[in-house]
Amino acid sequence: MTEIVFSRNDAVLGQLALRPVDPAADAPLLHGWVTHPKAAFWLMQDAGLADIQREYASIAASEYHDAFVGLHEGRPAFLVERYDPAHVELKGLYPARPGDIGMHFLTAPTGTPLPGFTLAVITTVMDLLFSDPSVRRVVVEPDVRNTAVHRLNEAMGFRPVGTIAKPEKVALLSVCAREQFLAARGAIR
Repeated sequence: MTEIVFSRNDAVLGQLALRPVDPAADAPLLHGWVTHPKAAFWLMQDAGLADIQREYASIAASEYHDAFVGLHEGRPAFLVERYDPAHVELKGLYPARPGDIGMHFLTAPTGTPLPGFTLAVITTVMDLLFSDPSVRRVVVEPDVRNTAVHRLNEAMGFRPVGTIAKPEKVALLSVCAREQFLAARGAIR
């Protein structure tokens, strides 16, 4: 088993933890998640297993991008990507600042959803990102049509900056400073 790099105990849902993606071993699992209809905004609906392995091998080899499998009570349940927006994803599309970090997350498809699970996941992701003292702001760029994630981001303290045109989508660029997240997290409790 790959080493746990971060964990958090949610008062309601229990243990949430993150481990690095193993591109070869995790490709079948991730393929099922990112090609599921629920993951339409992940933009990998037509990807084959080899495409997923290649994508996550590329991320693992990158100096500016990494990926994690999220575990709920020890079982794979979500996917997280962390990236340096000055070098990947948003390079040249917004005025990056020192201390900016970007992220993507995806909860696994399930037939038995747990109330509050997605909120617990994004809280865990934000805790991971802000556990690095050099991180000042988290930057996200979800599809403008993904209203569910916009509401979730707002609950975490994100504020929209504006829309940006990326090659694959029109995105709503939003940022969340450490202080905004801490205030939002306190309000959720």
